[in-house]
Amino acid sequence: MAEEEQNASAEKLKEKANNYFKDKDYENAIKYYTEALELNPSNAIYYSNRSLAYLRTECYGYALVDATRALELDKNYIKGYYRRATSNMALGKFKAALKDYETVVRVRPNDKDAKMKYQECNKIVKQKAFERAIASDELKRSVVDSLDIENMTIEDDYAGPKLEDGKVTLKFMKDLMAWFKDQKKLHRKCAYQMLVQVKEVLSKLPSLVEITLKEVRGSNESSDLVLTSGSQLFNGDFVDRGSFSLEVILTLFGFKLLYPEHFYLLRGNHETDNMNQMYGFEGEVKAKYTAQMFQLFSEVFQWLPLAQCINNKVLVMHGGLFSEDGVTLEDIRKIDRNRQPPDSGPMCDLLWSDPQPQDGRSVSKRGVSCQFGPDVTERFLEQNKLQYIVRSHEVKAEGYEVTHSGKCITVFSAPNYCDQMGNKGAYIHLRGSDLKPEFHQFTAVPHPNVKPMAYANSLMQLGMM
Repeated sequence: MAEEEQNASAEKLKEKANNYFKDKDYENAIKYYTEALELNPSNAIYYSNRSLAYLRTECYGYALVDATRALELDKNYIKGYYRRATSNMALGKFKAALKDYETVVRVRPNDKDAKMKYQECNKIVKQKAFERAIASDELKRSVVDSLDIENMTIEDDYAGPKLEDGKVTLKFMKDLMAWFKDQKKLHRKCAYQMLVQVKEVLSKLPSLVEITLKEVRGSNESSDLVLTSGSQLFNGDFVDRGSFSLEVILTLFGFKLLYPEHFYLLRGNHETDNMNQMYGFEGEVKAKYTAQMFQLFSEVFQWLPLAQCINNKVLVMHGGLFSEDGVTLEDIRKIDRNRQPPDSGPMCDLLWSDPQPQDGRSVSKRGVSCQFGPDVTERFLEQNKLQYIVRSHEVKAEGYEVTHSGKCITVFSAPNYCDQMGNKGAYIHLRGSDLKPEFHQFTAVPHPNVKPMAYANSLMQLGMM
C-alpha cells in the first residue's frame, strides 16, 4: 500500500476511534487508535488521542508513554504536554507535571486554563514539600490527640441521627442511611466519634485477616464479596468514586462498628493520600466538614487490612499478586501497613497490580506495580496451598471476570463507573461448603442530580480530543 493510501486509511481509523471515544467506549477507541498507529506510527495526534483514552481507563502508565512519544514526534504539540502532565499527576509525580505545565504557559501565556493548571500544580508541589518537612518530626501526634469530642455541642436544631450512649446501633444505622439519602449531613460530633472508634477497631487487626466460613445460610445483601456465614467483605476503593464518598465510607464504618466480627473492609489504592488529593475525597471532606477530619480519615485508612484469607483456600486483595515470586501468606502478615503505600514491594502490589492473559510479568499499564500472568498465579497458589484469588481494582463490562483458568477472579461493584462507563456491577456469594463463587450482577440506579466527581482536583478534569 502506498504511503498516501496508508495515511488515508489511518485517518479513517482515527475517526472511527474518535467516535467510539465520544460514545465512551474507550476500549474500542484504544483498539482503533492502535490500528491507526500501525499504519502511520509517526503521527503525534494519534498517540495523544490514545493517551487520553488510556487516561479514561486509568491506564496511567500507558498514557504517559503515549504522551511522551507524541512529544518526541512533535515537541511543539501542546496537547501532548497536557496529556503527559495529567498522566504524571495521576501517578503522583507532581514535579514532572509542573514542568510540562510550565512549558504550556510559556508557549501560551494568555491561556487561562493552562495558567490555572500551572498554579494548582505549583500549589500541590509546595504543599508536598511542606508535608515532607513536618513529617520529619517523629513525634507527630494523631489528630485524635487534638480533638475534644466530649465538649462538642450538638445544636438543638439538629434533627439527624445520634449515637446512643456513644455507640452505633442498628436503629442509628437505619436512620443514618435515610438521612444520607435525603442528602443531609451527619453532625460532626457523631462523625468524629465513629472515626475514633473505627480506628481503634481496625488498628487491632492484622494485615492479613483470616476467617473460616461454616455451612450456614446467610445474607443476600450485595457487596464486593458476600460471605454466607452472614458476613460481608468490601474490597477497597470506598472513596474517590463519585460525589458521595463521605456518606459511603461513614456507612461502611458504621456497619464495621455494629458487626465487627462479620463485616470486613480491605484497603484499596484509593484509600491513600495522593489519590484522595487528586480524585476528590480530600476536597469532599473539606467541603462538608474540615481539613482536620480528612487527616483523621487518612489515619484510619492506614489501618485498613491489606488482604483476607477465607478457609485457608481463597485469598482476597484489592489489586493483585506480586512483582517477585516467593511471597508467602506469612510475608503478608508481617507487612507494616500503618503508612502511605511505598512505590514498590508487596504492599504496593496488593493495592495496585493487575492480571494479564500471557505468562510472566510485564510493566504495569497504570505505571505502578506490575501485571502478572497465569503462571505467576499458579506458582503463588501452589506455594501457599490456595485455590484461587479474588481481586477488584478494574472496571469490567459485566461486573466481574474470571481469568487464569478460574484461579483469578475480578469483581467490580460500581455500576456505570464514575457515571460514564456503562458497566454492570457485581458481587460474589461464597458458601463455606465448597467455596464455589456465585456471581450476582446489578445495574446502576438513579442518584441525586449532583455532578459526578464534583470534588475531584481540577487538574484531573480531562477534556476531549
